[in-house]
Amino acid sequence: MEDVILPLLQDNLVILLAALFLILVVVRGVKIVPQSEKFVVERFGRLHAVLGPGINFIVPFLDRVAHRISILERQLPTHSQDAITSDNVLVQVDTSVFYRIIEPEKTVYRIRDIDAAIETTVAGIVRAEIGKMELDHVQSNRSALIDTIKHSVEDAVDNWGIEVTRAEILDVNLDQATREAMLQQLNAERERRAQVTKAEGAKRAVELNADAELYAAEQTAKARRIQADAEAYATAVVAQAISDHGIEAAQYQVALKQVEAMAGLGASAGNQTVVIPAQALEAFGDAFKLLKGRA
Repeated sequence: MEDVILPLLQDNLVILLAALFLILVVVRGVKIVPQSEKFVVERFGRLHAVLGPGINFIVPFLDRVAHRISILERQLPTHSQDAITSDNVLVQVDTSVFYRIIEPEKTVYRIRDIDAAIETTVAGIVRAEIGKMELDHVQSNRSALIDTIKHSVEDAVDNWGIEVTRAEILDVNLDQATREAMLQQLNAERERRAQVTKAEGAKRAVELNADAELYAAEQTAKARRIQADAEAYATAVVAQAISDHGIEAAQYQVALKQVEAMAGLGASAGNQTVVIPAQALEAFGDAFKLLKGRA
């Protein structure tokens, strides 16, 4: 009985060990890589392959997954560094950098602490670029400064197998003394603008007043010109009448003027008695004769 059971147990043990070995080979040889990661495989301590997302096969017991690298975009913590502008103003710049690993084999074997390395690189580039600019340009050309920093960082970290996707300057802070000086300058500029606006208003008022006086003078001159034209026309009519009718037309006009004058004198207040000289009566008579003759 024992002679039968013992070989059977030995056969089952061999089968069991073979099954366990086969399972172990499958487990160590088949690697499923998530979509957000890459695996760095070493063979005998040296880089052998980089496994992408999906099912991958390696040689069991010879190859091993040495590093699991996330390829998701990363954001470095906000970092502050001091910098001095070209006009000798001390500023504190807050920066943030976004990057992702695209070649894990370079990142793993060429740099130990990638985050610290990028922070140091960004700090040096920020100081160098701000040192070339004046404070006003730093404030007004922030977008151009960000682009310059991004391209400079990309060139610097190219050998590390990463891609800088975005660089941001979150804030540019000034020391207290510089802030007070800028505030005084701002207040002075506002006061200057107010004075300029007031002066321009006074100038405009003077111009409008001069325009009004010029317009009034033009209208007065126009009225006088019209009056002069009317008087000239009347004179021309009288001259024409004298030319056509001789001395009688002149006497007729003089008689009419005398009649109008006497009528106005009699209509004035406080004058009930009007003394008419004999010459005036003769002029009236001549006028009446002329009227009858014209009729």
